[in-house]
Amino acid sequence: MSSFSIFYFPFLYQCLWERRSKLNKQEKGVLIADLKEKFSRAKAVVLTDYQGMSVAELTVLRGMLRKSSLDYGVVKNTLAKIAAEETGVSVAADSFKGPVGIAIGYDDPVLVVKKVLEFAKGNDKLKVKGAVVEGRFCNLQQVKEIADLPPREILLSMLAGVFQAPATKLAGSLNATVTSFAYALDALSKKKANETVTT
Repeated sequence: MSSFSIFYFPFLYQCLWERRSKLNKQEKGVLIADLKEKFSRAKAVVLTDYQGMSVAELTVLRGMLRKSSLDYGVVKNTLAKIAAEETGVSVAADSFKGPVGIAIGYDDPVLVVKKVLEFAKGNDKLKVKGAVVEGRFCNLQQVKEIADLPPREILLSMLAGVFQAPATKLAGSLNATVTSFAYALDALSKKKANETVTT
C-alpha cells in the first residue's frame, strides 16, 4: 500500500491505523512514516485512554474533531514510539502504555486540547493522559490550564493591540510581562526546592 493511496483514501489509512490484525512490514513502514509526518507538523498532541468506549463513540469523537481539522486515531504503542522519534512528541514516549488514542492539532495548540476536554466532559470513558504542546509534555492539570486560554485569534488580537499602543504603554506592558515571568520562575524554583527538602 503506497502513501499515494493513503492520501486519496483516508478511510483506507484509518483502517490501517487501527487494524487489530497483524500488520506486515510494508504496512508498518507506511504507518510510521505517515504518523511521523503528522507528529512533525503538530502544534499539539493529546494522549487519551479510550478504554470502554464503543466504536460508535469513537466515531462521534473523530467526527467532532475532524470538523475542526483535527485528527484522532488509535495506534499500537510500539509504532507510535518509533514515529515519535526525532519529533517533539518524543517527550511523551513513556506515556505510550495501555490503550492510547491520539488527537493531533496542526494550527492552534489550544483548540485540540479544548475539543478533547469538551468531549471528555460528556463522556467519562475518555480519559486525558497528558499532552505535548509545542514540544513540551503537559500533565492533566497543565492540559486543563491550557484549555482555559483564549483561542489563538484572540491572543493574536491582544498581542496586536499591545504593539499598536504608544511606546510608553508598550514598554510598561513588556516590563509587566517580564516581571510576571520572573515571579513565576522564582515561585517554581522555590516549589522545587521545597519538594526536594521534603523528599
